[in-house]
Amino acid sequence: MPRTTAELLALLDLETIDDNLFRGAQQESVLPRVFGGQVAAQALVAADRTVDDSYAVHSLHSYFLQPGDTTAPIVYDVERLRDGRSFATRRVLARQHGRPIYVMTVDLQRPEEGYEHQDRMPQVPGPEESLDINAQIRGADGSFTEWDVLDFRYIGSSHDLLAPDEDRPGRQQTWLRVNEPLPDDPLLHAAAFTYASDATIMGAALSPQGISIGTRDVMVASLDHSIWFHRPFRADDWWLFDQHSPVATGGRGLVNARIFDRDGLLVASVSQEALIRRMRQGGDR
Repeated sequence: MPRTTAELLALLDLETIDDNLFRGAQQESVLPRVFGGQVAAQALVAADRTVDDSYAVHSLHSYFLQPGDTTAPIVYDVERLRDGRSFATRRVLARQHGRPIYVMTVDLQRPEEGYEHQDRMPQVPGPEESLDINAQIRGADGSFTEWDVLDFRYIGSSHDLLAPDEDRPGRQQTWLRVNEPLPDDPLLHAAAFTYASDATIMGAALSPQGISIGTRDVMVASLDHSIWFHRPFRADDWWLFDQHSPVATGGRGLVNARIFDRDGLLVASVSQEALIRRMRQGGDR
């Protein structure tokens, strides 16, 4: 996984194999499977490579089919579903070792004017007043970690720091940004945000249980992931990840998130459902 912005940009720079066919590199990782945000970001870049520059991504919807191998490159096969005057649609199938591991449908739109309204940004402490998660992860020796390409500032969750709310028991709020400046290319900011959007979102579904991602006896794995891009924004500026989990049942948890920039603009929305499974003694099946 990338530790710097330069490494993240290298990860997003796909190799063109043939028409509509691309290959994404891997980087060393301690994770047992490919990080979901990585394959989603690379798939978005692959889709964008097949459309005219006048289009910009406005939504993506995806399923994680199999755990990815962190030691093998990923091949992205893009199918052109629609090329309209206003919208273009692509389907991207990611493969490793001849098998599909991930599928994404991407819709892109030529910018146009329209009606305007949005939710109001919640009142929260700024990133400077919030808990620096990176510093907590590094510990006393200050050594770098695989998450250092992202800057996390934790505001709180239903389990701690946020005021109780019986109507919304699963909540989490976090400030995020890419830790160094990115080029001005809007695609790179959309792809970098896509990468980061999978990093903390399931915390809201775990918070009512008083547990967190990484708890040894709980298995968490993304099942699907959707993003709606409402407005262009910079992934290297702070954005608020305002997360709410309306339900967890049947071994799955659903989280919806609103993403605001520091000026209070609602710039994106994210939804994800994930497997949340209590591990059996001796390991899960």
